[in-house]
Amino acid sequence: MSKRPTVSDLAKAAGVSVATVDRVLNQRHPVREGTADRVLRAAETIGYHATSLLKQRLRVEAPRRTLGFLLQKRDAFYQQLAEDLQAATRDLTSLRGKAVVEFVSELSPTTIAERLRHLGEQADAIAVVSVDHPYVSQPIEALRARNVPTFAMLSDLTAEARAGFIGRDNRKEGRTAAWMIAKTAKRAGKVGIIVGSHRYLCQETAEISFRAYFREHASDFHVLEPLTNLEDARIAHAATQNMIATNSDLVGLYICGGGMEGVVSAAREEATHDRVAIVCNELTPKTKAGLIEGLLTAVIATPTAQLASRTLEAMANAMESPSREPPAQILVPFDLYVSTNI
Repeated sequence: MSKRPTVSDLAKAAGVSVATVDRVLNQRHPVREGTADRVLRAAETIGYHATSLLKQRLRVEAPRRTLGFLLQKRDAFYQQLAEDLQAATRDLTSLRGKAVVEFVSELSPTTIAERLRHLGEQADAIAVVSVDHPYVSQPIEALRARNVPTFAMLSDLTAEARAGFIGRDNRKEGRTAAWMIAKTAKRAGKVGIIVGSHRYLCQETAEISFRAYFREHASDFHVLEPLTNLEDARIAHAATQNMIATNSDLVGLYICGGGMEGVVSAAREEATHDRVAIVCNELTPKTKAGLIEGLLTAVIATPTAQLASRTLEAMANAMESPSREPPAQILVPFDLYVSTNI
């Protein structure tokens, strides 16, 4: 029979003294929010018997904070991300958070900048998915001056005032997509690329890395110049149809932004065409159907729950310990789906 963990075991697991654990458990004297959170995580890890009570006490004592999230179009992917961000906010123990989630329906930097300023009036910290532009950098700098840390999520920004970046490794993402197409295409030929916007740094990096892989490892393929779909499924649909119609030797297609639903529908309509190896982003009901039907070769997906958890952790830490250190970079591993593992 295993021995029940003691206070000493908890202190050792948390890397603090027994006296500190006692203060956290019994609320004798205040401790830093980060220390209390570390004790709680250690309690959960070792199965400490009073973990539930510890959660309740920390929650009552935790400060109230409003956390703002500015996401892109309200599609299946961003809706799921919004739900995961709200859940991660509720799960925080270092603070009592209120999640304010907003969506933008266009990629205009001026619109995003305006929404950032508005969100900053009520939020103590912000995470934003945005194109990169000086218009976006300006409100981030103003928010930093007011001690409102702003994180780039999914796509990094060049704004020096940003608090950090949380997202996928876009270089690995692009090279993985290239590997999939090079290995699964029926023959060498032309490979197309569709991006949402060149101002998304994540897509720019993925595209460059995609091309680099073919230059290094599959030079008998010819990578076409990218088409832009503005993250719109209808534009992506038309771009895919046009690419297939005008390139009889098209053997692969990589969609490194949004609008993938349009690509799936176009591929379905061109079912009589010799199968093109298609790789896109994010597992949604429509891309899952595309995998099942054999229209898509692979889907590179963001683990949204993990992304949300890491984002909330970074935001909480930034509010607890404001600093002017270089922005943090937090990478979450992406998932790779094919027809056999969905």
